[in-house]
Amino acid sequence: MTTTLKSKLAKLPATRRNRINKRAAELIAIESTLPELRKALELTQADVSSKLHINQEAVSRLERRSDLMLSTLNSYIKAMGGKLSITAKFPNKPLINLSGFGDIEHRKAR
Repeated sequence: MTTTLKSKLAKLPATRRNRINKRAAELIAIESTLPELRKALELTQADVSSKLHINQEAVSRLERRSDLMLSTLNSYIKAMGGKLSITAKFPNKPLINLSGFGDIEHRKAR
């Protein structure tokens, strides 16, 4: 008989499952591709496409791209319920949150 991860997790106490889920979310947030992030949020390409008012095939193409405009990435993140922030990392320096990108969509409409 095969034991699945879901069945193992289901047997754990709720507090332990919550800690595991929280840590998994932290690890996913550290580095993730767009499809991995979408799946971690339990969203389908169809879910995202309906929020972006594009077809599912366009979401698939967007997720495969290696070079996105910030406005496109911002729209994708918003469609999943998130907020895009940009951080610069330099050796031996604290992380620096870059400002001026918060209202990308509003500025491009001008």
